Amino acid sequence: MAAEVGPSGPEGSGFPDPKLSPREREVLRVWLQSGSKSSAAKTLFMTTGTVSTHLTRVRLKYKRVSRNASSKEALLAQALRDGIVTLDEI
Repeated sequence: MAAEVGPSGPEGSGFPDPKLSPREREVLRVWLQSGSKSSAAKTLFMTTGTVSTHLTRVRLKYKRVSRNASSKEALLAQALRDGIVTLDEI
């Protein structure tokens, strides 16, 4: 069964949609912009552990659709492809 291409990626991108929740997208965006989990946690009013849990789930969802997200750089690349962040925002 092929992975579904959906609204997460840019229109016509051809990248499978990892189906991130709005909160997962927000945590990923804030973490990439802030540079650290502790800084993201403060911004989002959550613990560093909760940020880590969200990021673990984001990585798993990307892995399920065969999109590498094993490092911060790889997550940044996926977030850029999916329109979660822009280069101007980071």
